[in-house]
Amino acid sequence: MTAAPINEPITIKKYANRRLYNTATSSYVTLDHLSEMVKHGQEFNVYDAKSGEDITRSVLTQIIFEEEGKGGQQLLPIQFLRQLIRFYGDSMQALVPGYLNLSMDSFSKNHERMREQLTSAFGGKGMLKEFEVIARQNMQMFERAMRMFTPFGAIMKTRDETRAEHAANGTTGDAHEADEEIADLKAQIEAMRRQIDDLAARK
Repeated sequence: MTAAPINEPITIKKYANRRLYNTATSSYVTLDHLSEMVKHGQEFNVYDAKSGEDITRSVLTQIIFEEEGKGGQQLLPIQFLRQLIRFYGDSMQALVPGYLNLSMDSFSKNHERMREQLTSAFGGKGMLKEFEVIARQNMQMFERAMRMFTPFGAIMKTRDETRAEHAANGTTGDAHEADEEIADLKAQIEAMRRQIDDLAARK
């Protein structure tokens, strides 16, 4: 297994018998082999041999599941998994992938520096400090992204409360103007969401 990353991803085919075939080496491989390829920086895409469907995501998820099942190698805290599950179907779901990509990219860029500090005389404390700095930066970025969506929710709540008040008083209010303001804000939020996606793609 080569340790040097290449420019073009290797094509892996998955057959009905669940066997994985590496088209670059013309040999069958296992999930452990694919895991090592990832760790060595080797890009690959996995396709269903019959339908041609890209199943890379599900295979990578299966690799994570296998790694998490090995003793002493758990990387995903239970609380994190619960929070992640809660985001499925949530209004913030579209923002999560970009945030996680940026967070992991930031961590990856700093892990070598943290590794060096870990081996130094005061490495333990230094590493902890680095973790705190990165975690704080990531949280600040996430909070800024959250605030992009907060005004929309606040306006929606205010509009509903205003309509309820007008209904109680027997008046109509200027609902049309409020709807136009919400539509404008929604367009701005969508533009910001696209900017986040573009930034994540560039990273």
